[in-house]
Amino acid sequence: MSTALPTPLTLAWRPDGDPASLREREWLTTNGLGGYASASVLGVATRRYHGWFVPNLSDPKGRHVLVPRIDEEIELGDRVVNLGGAEMRDGELHSDAHRYLREFRLEALVPTWTFDVDGTVIEKSLVMPHGQNTVCVRYRLVGGPPRRMRLRLFVGQRRSDARLEPSDAWPFAMELAGPRHELHVHGVGTVRLRARPDGTTFLADARVDRDVLFRVERDRGYDHREHLHSPGCYQWTLDSRTPASLTLTTENAAALDVDPDSHFEAERTRLAGLVAASGVDERDDFARQLVMAADQFIVVPGSRREEALLASASGEEVRSVMAGYHWFNDWGRDTMISLEGLALCTGRHREAAATLRTFAHYIRDGLLPNLFPEGGREALYHTVDATLWYFHALARYASRSGDLALVRDLYPALQSVIDHHLRGTRFNIQVDPADGLLRAAAEGYQLTWMDAKVGDWVVTPRRGKPVEIQALWYSALASMAEWSEALGMPEPRYRSLASDARASFNRRFWNARLGHLFDVVDGPHGDDASLRPNQIFALSLTHPVLEQQHWRAVVDAVADRLLTPMGLRTLSPDHPDYQRFYEGTLLARDAAYHQGTVWPWLIGHFVDAWQRVHGNRADARSLLREFPTHLTDYGVGSIAEICDAERPHRARGCIAQAWSVAEVLRAWLATRA
Repeated sequence: MSTALPTPLTLAWRPDGDPASLREREWLTTNGLGGYASASVLGVATRRYHGWFVPNLSDPKGRHVLVPRIDEEIELGDRVVNLGGAEMRDGELHSDAHRYLREFRLEALVPTWTFDVDGTVIEKSLVMPHGQNTVCVRYRLVGGPPRRMRLRLFVGQRRSDARLEPSDAWPFAMELAGPRHELHVHGVGTVRLRARPDGTTFLADARVDRDVLFRVERDRGYDHREHLHSPGCYQWTLDSRTPASLTLTTENAAALDVDPDSHFEAERTRLAGLVAASGVDERDDFARQLVMAADQFIVVPGSRREEALLASASGEEVRSVMAGYHWFNDWGRDTMISLEGLALCTGRHREAAATLRTFAHYIRDGLLPNLFPEGGREALYHTVDATLWYFHALARYASRSGDLALVRDLYPALQSVIDHHLRGTRFNIQVDPADGLLRAAAEGYQLTWMDAKVGDWVVTPRRGKPVEIQALWYSALASMAEWSEALGMPEPRYRSLASDARASFNRRFWNARLGHLFDVVDGPHGDDASLRPNQIFALSLTHPVLEQQHWRAVVDAVADRLLTPMGLRTLSPDHPDYQRFYEGTLLARDAAYHQGTVWPWLIGHFVDAWQRVHGNRADARSLLREFPTHLTDYGVGSIAEICDAERPHRARGCIAQAWSVAEVLRAWLATRA
C-alpha cells in the first residue's frame, strides 16, 4: 500500500546558504483534532503559534502552546553544537542548524531533517498520531560515531493566539512517575513525557530564556517577545543501534507505552490508505501530495469533544474543517467551499456527509455559523454566504455520491432556510420582494467572504446585493427545485423564485459600458462597478445565473486584470483602492486583504468558468502551473492563504489554507487530459 505515497518533498541545503531561506519556510504536522506541531524549517520559532506540541484542548478550550521549543545539543569533544534554539534580543541566531543541515524533507507529512555534524549524521523526524493529543520526536544516528546528545525542553501554558507577555512566573511543576515525567501546567492540565531508550537521564537544570524574539510577529506589528521556561534536559548517548525519542501527550499514561516507531509506521500506513482510496493516478505526485495535505484540515473538533460523544451515542459522527493553520478554527463558509476538494475529490464521502450533518445541527434562524471562535463553543452567525455555500456543498455531494438519503434527511432544514431568507433573518438578510434578489446589510458587520475589519472600520462592507450572493441564491433555489422533484414532493415555487431572481440578476448586474458585472447593486451609495473576482461565480456554479451571452466577456475581464499565476486578485489594479502588497501593521494588511491581494482558492472557480467558455483542458491546466513549485516555497507541502498582488506574488497569511488546497486540487483533477 505504501507505493501510493508520493515522492517526498525535499529541500537540499548547503552550509553556505542564507539561513533566512530556511527561516521563511515552515513545516506543519497535525493530529485530526485541530492540534498541530509547527515551526520554521530552520527550527527557530518565528511566530507565537509555533510549537512542538500545540494540542487543541477541550478544557480549557482551544489550542495551547505547551511545548514552544526543544533545543538539541550534540557534544563534539569540548564543543557543543546547538541544532535548535531561538532568536535572541540582538536578532542573532542562537542555533547552529543552518551550518549542519543537509536536507529537509516531508515524507508522508512527517517532517524529517538530516544533519551532518562533522561526520556524525543524525536524522530527526516528528509525528503526531492521528486522533490523539500526542507528539513524538525521534532521532537516529545514520552515520559516524556515537555522540552524547541533550534535549532541553521548554514548557508553556498560553493559548496559541494569546498576547505575548514576558513573565518570570513559573508556569508548571514537574514530577517523576517511574520512567515517565509529568508536567502539571498551571491552568491547563498535565503533560506526560517519556524518553527512550529507557534509562535516559533527566538533568534538572531550571532555566528561563528571556525576551525570545518571534520575528514574524514583530514584522506584523504585534507583541513579539516572551520568556520561555525550561525544567532541564534529557541526555543520552545516540548510537546506530537504537533510535532515541521523546513522546509527549495529554492523553492517559497508556499513550506513552506505544513504541515510537509504531507511531511513524501507523501514520505512513494511514496516509497511504487515504491516497490509494482517493483514486488519484499514481503518476501524479502533485495531486497525491494535495490529497495528503487535504487530510490536515478534516477534523473531529478537539475543543468540542462533547459533540463527538453525543453524536456517537446517537450513531452519528462529528466532522468539521479547520480553515487554516495556524490561527483559523472551523468556519462555516470555508468548510462548505472546501468540502468538495478536501473530501469528495479524495473519496472521503462518509466524512463529507458527517460534516454536512454536523453543521446542520448548528443552523439557527436560517443561518449557518460563520465561525467557532478559538477557545469557545458558541458559534457566531454574522455571514450571508456560508448558508448558501451549504447548498452548493450538498449539491456537489449528492451529485458525486448519488446519496439522496442525506438530502431527504436535511430537506426540512433546507426548506426552513429558504423560508427564513424570504421572510428576513438576522443582519437584515432578506429577499427583496421587488426583484427576488437577496440583500444583506448591518452596520459594523462584514457579511460576505471579503470580511476584513479593523476596530470599527469595515474595509469592504459590500452592503446591498453582492454579485456572488445572487449567484449562490439562484443556485440554491435551482437545487431545491431539483431535490423536491427527486424526492417526490415537487414545490413549483422554487423554480418560480429562481426564474425571478435570474431575470432580475441579468437585468440589474450586467454593465454594458464596462463589459463586466457590477460587484454590488443597491448599495448605500448606489451600484458598485468595481472589477472584483466575485462575478466569476455567476457562471462557475452548478446552476449559472448569468446569461451565456455574457460569459466570455466576464471571463476575459477577470483574466485581463485579476488573473495571476497564484490565483485571482481581489481588486483591479486600476482602482484607486488597489494595494500591491500585503505587509506591515494589522491596519495596513487588512486594508490590502481584499483590495488587490491574491487568493489561490479563487482559481478553482475561474478554471470552471474558463472551461465553460473555452472548453480547453490543456489551457485550463496551464493556469495552475505555478502551484507544484509553491509546495516548497512557504508552508512545505501545502498552499498558502493569500499572496501579494504583484510579482513575485510572495505567499502570505496562513501557511496552509483549507480552501486553497481544496480548490487547487479540485481544479487540477478537473483539468486532467
